[in-house]
Amino acid sequence: MLVEMELSRIIISEIGDQQVIYLREVNGERIFPILIGIFEATTIDRRVNQEFAPQRPLTHDLLKNTIESLGGTLKDIVITHLEDHTYYAVLRVDQDGELVEIDSRPSDAIALSIHYDPPLPIYVHESVLEQTAK
Repeated sequence: MLVEMELSRIIISEIGDQQVIYLREVNGERIFPILIGIFEATTIDRRVNQEFAPQRPLTHDLLKNTIESLGGTLKDIVITHLEDHTYYAVLRVDQDGELVEIDSRPSDAIALSIHYDPPLPIYVHESVLEQTAK
């Protein structure tokens, strides 16, 4: 079962390698933390706070443009499972009526999801929440 989540909080630490984003259950109270890199955290933070409008496409803009140029529509992202302390996610793309799942790091998937207006839905598999949510 998939649970819809939304970006709740971004914590960027200038002294550490790991940054944290928190997802909050849309129709519930669970919170789901994910450790991510500084590049993805900064990208997400800048996009959410609309502090930065690049003159040329950055990595996540490029991916969005590529999906759309190839006739696909990114529907949502899903954090699918946890294995050896590593989260796995997929981008779910509608390609000519067929749902195609593309392997992704959760941080990149979330960064990509907020490049849409409104941001695309973020889902976490219930089994992942059972292992990690607070």
